[in-house]
Amino acid sequence: MELTLSSYLIVLPLVFLAGFIDSIAGGGGLISLPAYYLIGLPPDLAAGTNKMSAFFGTSVATGRYAQSRNIPWREGLWALLGSMPASYLGAELLKRLDGRIVKIGVLAALPVVAAFVLLNKDALKPRDLVGERHRPLACFAIGALIGLYDGLVGPGTGTFLQLLFVSAIGLEALKGSGAARLVNLGSNVAALLSMALSGRVLYALALPAAAFGMAGNYLGSSLAISRGSRVIRGILLLDVLGIGL
Repeated sequence: MELTLSSYLIVLPLVFLAGFIDSIAGGGGLISLPAYYLIGLPPDLAAGTNKMSAFFGTSVATGRYAQSRNIPWREGLWALLGSMPASYLGAELLKRLDGRIVKIGVLAALPVVAAFVLLNKDALKPRDLVGERHRPLACFAIGALIGLYDGLVGPGTGTFLQLLFVSAIGLEALKGSGAARLVNLGSNVAALLSMALSGRVLYALALPAAAFGMAGNYLGSSLAISRGSRVIRGILLLDVLGIGL
């Protein structure tokens, strides 16, 4: 595909914004993936290119959360183990499915999640539903379920992870955000590997986009770490509203 100056002017600022939002509460793919569609990339090429820019950006955010000791490693690593193989499988399925089927699935699933959060005031409050004994298995299951979704669909992955870490595992908002970034990084790596091996990454656009995504992720994660739970909950609610719309 031939890229023009307007292609970069459309994609790069939106990827920066997506990285900023994603590093705080997830949901950046709701902005970045449509940006690639907007310039005419087909769904599989858009997904692969988006995964590459997302990988670099999420790496920066994950590093910032780790540096500030806001990643709960036990929960995060169990979920990471589930997310990587599931995300690779999801990406393989994406390459074989009609894009219209995937879009229908997104349209059906996202408003349901949005409605759940908006109607349930406790959805954003830490609540341990599984107990200490079953926590590793629950985290693994969360990673596998959302990892499969990330490889197959993508947008909203970080938000879903964060909601589950907070409302099911009982992590407070900042720790939930750190865990979500770690798990999302793993699912990005796995899906990107699948896409790159089959030539579904437009490197001429993905690499500049990665630089913009890294900048957005750095600023967003710095804000989340310095301002804490209030900022995270605010962005998370905006994410959910965006998902529902």
